[in-house]
Amino acid sequence: MAISLRLNNEDTILIKNYAKLHDISVSDLFRQAVMEKIEDEYDLNAYEKAMEDYNKDGTTYSLSEVEKELGLS
Repeated sequence: MAISLRLNNEDTILIKNYAKLHDISVSDLFRQAVMEKIEDEYDLNAYEKAMEDYNKDGTTYSLSEVEKELGLS
């Protein structure tokens, strides 16, 4: 799939120079940046859900308790 993006000259130069500095294509740079943004948002949502669950219950377990529960110790 092809996606076009309009940028001003200053942004274009900055992006191309950054990609060149890191020895990647502009396409790879955009792909990586977008995927990182999506992953960050997913992680933030997972954290917020976990905190919501924790605030409802508040139960915590030590590492040794978790290992025992999972049969790892």
